[in-house]
Amino acid sequence: MVIGALKHGSKERSYLDGQLLIAMPHMLDTNFDRTVIYLCAHSSDGAMGFVLNRPQPITFSDLLVQLNVIKSNEAIRLPRRAQSISVQAGGPVETGRGFVLHSDDYIGDSTMPVSDEMCMTATVDILRAISQGRGPHRAMMMLGYAGWGPGQLEMEISENGWLTCPATDDVVFDRVISDKYERVLASMGIDPARLSRESGHA
Repeated sequence: MVIGALKHGSKERSYLDGQLLIAMPHMLDTNFDRTVIYLCAHSSDGAMGFVLNRPQPITFSDLLVQLNVIKSNEAIRLPRRAQSISVQAGGPVETGRGFVLHSDDYIGDSTMPVSDEMCMTATVDILRAISQGRGPHRAMMMLGYAGWGPGQLEMEISENGWLTCPATDDVVFDRVISDKYERVLASMGIDPARLSRESGHA
């Protein structure tokens, strides 16, 4: 398992950057069934985002031990904020690669802004900072990411595979995962049960 650098092309903001993607009930790809995705980057080259509601069975402290950031006997002494960080299955692409989505109060050499309030860092330095109490105020650990080729996401949206809405920090970093899909839909005024009944009908 490695923390890998993410390469970005254009830094120009797209209309989809910082948006949430909410999978429609008829989504055929089981990787994205009932998912809420935070879209970090979108351009003519493709798109990248992180699934926000697929928790991993591993804890953040266990992950730090696996990556040799801390020793196993140091896990109990982690700052409370570090102990509360959730580890998510960020998507089906490069699942051995780690990314930290976080608030903009931490900036490292490889930190990349993804919105006005949020950043992403994909090196082990941020894990060391978090373990030492020097990390961002809010953070979420992602293993893997969701990726789309040029024009692919636009086509999926046009075919009603995804709903979109603006993201907020509270939704992205909310640690209550089990009903995040339903709550995001409810915030849009959509009844998930009604959406399920109507999907696939003209």
